[in-house]
Parts: sequence; C-alpha cells; structure tokens
Amino acid sequence: CENPCTAEDPFSPMENSRVILEGCMLSVVIPLYNEEDNIGLTLKSLINQTLLPTKLLVVDDNSTDNTAEVFSQWRAAHTNGSFTYITETNQGASFARNTGAAAAKGQWLCFMDDDAVATPNYVENILKHIQNKPDAVGFGGRIIPKYIPAEPTWMSYYVSSLVGNFDYAPTACAFEHGKYPLESNMIVRKDVYDTIGGFNTALPGVVGTLRIGGEGKELFYKVLALGHTIYYDPAICVHHVVEVKKLTSEYMYRVASGIGRGEKTRTKAISNAAYIKKIIEYIFKLGASVILGIKYCLQATPAKAWPVIQFRIDALKGLIG
Repeated sequence: CENPCTAEDPFSPMENSRVILEGCMLSVVIPLYNEEDNIGLTLKSLINQTLLPTKLLVVDDNSTDNTAEVFSQWRAAHTNGSFTYITETNQGASFARNTGAAAAKGQWLCFMDDDAVATPNYVENILKHIQNKPDAVGFGGRIIPKYIPAEPTWMSYYVSSLVGNFDYAPTACAFEHGKYPLESNMIVRKDVYDTIGGFNTALPGVVGTLRIGGEGKELFYKVLALGHTIYYDPAICVHHVVEVKKLTSEYMYRVASGIGRGEKTRTKAISNAAYIKKIIEYIFKLGASVILGIKYCLQATPAKAWPVIQFRIDALKGLIG
C-alpha cells in the first residue's frame, strides 16, 4: 500500500476500519456456486472482522439451488459492510474470480471460497502482512478443515489436502520448492493480477460436477515468473467447512481427478515433455502412497491406508484420462 496500514492503536471495528483501510483498499472476491447452506457463515465471518474489507464481491457462478434467494434474505438481515452481488454466466470458479476482480476497486484482491469461514482478525492480519512485507505482491495463509459432525477415522494428513487442509509452516515465510497458496485463502496485488491476466479459464475449477483444478497454482507460477516472491502467513487463517457430502468417495474422486486434469491442461500447454514428466511424477507418488499405506497399517491405523492410495490413483486417472 502507498499509505501506512497500521492497526496498533485500540479501535472500534465499525468506526475506524474504513479509515485504516483507505490507503490499502482490500476487495474480497467470493465465487459462489450452490452453497445455500454455508454462504451465510462465510459472509457473517467477513462482516464481523476487527477491520472490515473495503468491498465484498459475491459472484454467483450459475447456481442451480436457492443460493441467490438465500443471499438476498441474508443481506436484508445484515446491512453492514459494502457488498456487490454479480452473476457470472460462464461456469467455473476462474470465470467468477476474474469477473469479481474486474469489478474490484481495491489495490489488493483477496480470494476466499464460498464454504470458508474467516477468523475474526483475518482482514487485519492481511493488512499487517502487507505492512511487514512491503515487497509482497502475492501471499496466502492457513486453511483448517471444520469437519461436520467430526473428522472421520480414515482421514490422514495427506488426504485432508483434498478437503482444504493447508498448513505450510508455523511462522510467516516465503514459499519454496514450487509451493503456493490455495484458492480458498489467497491474496494478490491487483496490478500484478491484471498484468498476468488473472486466472486461466482453461483451468476453470468446478464446472458442475466436473473439476479441472490447478488455477491457483498456475496463477502464482506466473507471479513467480515475474521475479516476485510468494509468502505464507499462518496468522491469515480461514476454516473450511467439510460436511458429510464432501467426505464421500464420489466427492473425493472429483477433487483428486480434478487435480490431475488440471495438471494435464497446464503441463500440455508448456510442452509434451512437461506432460510426460508429470506422468512419471504421478506414478512415483502412487508408489510412495503404497509405502505410506503399509506404514499406516503397521502403525495400527489401517483405515487410513486405502484412502491415501486411492487419492493418488484418482489423481493419475485425471492426468492420463
């Protein structure tokens, strides 16, 4: 930000947030698709911040349920905060995020998912990170699964990544070894976002029940190619709602295979050699998952064995399918 974004003095969230944010201009973009059950939790978490974002842009991505009506009713009951509701006719989260970003006036873009719940100091910690890292143009934070009703016994650290679990490091640092923030909790400076052309719509994310993922990965790889550093800050934290319907084998397959499909699209756009290299990498990871499954069995947690192997099988199917 061009102006200092300090929040060191005691303040009233409603009285002083817009004054403090004036120099930073943070717009939060939420792609919305068939989340009538959870969107209220997401929005409530963003209007109950210690600092309010400058603008909240909710982009309805062709929802087929009662999402639009639920939002309208929720907004009528919660009048604080600055909202814009947009309808995107092209299916896919990448289309929705790009549409929201185009309508944003802020210097910074924050992307959250429609089933993510921000911690109360989420926006404040974003601004603190901007202040502490003046060279930052892109960064992200921690994502904690919120299992409803409870975490299943077969869930492991590796499989939990399919339901959004992301905890890169215990303290703020730069991403290394090709790692990057996830789409549910990522922040990018708008001028850089515009320079790289936003999200690649060939990697749309969710299109109905089909997934072609990796849009966040490609976006941040483009930022890295410009010579910038991507940062991680665990204080910038959201909870990801994981209901029973997101723990079925069908849902897990859609997510895992979507990762593979996205990598197929991304690497083939680079070269056939990059695609073949990715296939070899995925075969290696499948072998590693078998070894990990055996380890789980030896550790008396056999329920965790097959899901981690299935994850890598499904991802490989998406890659070569």
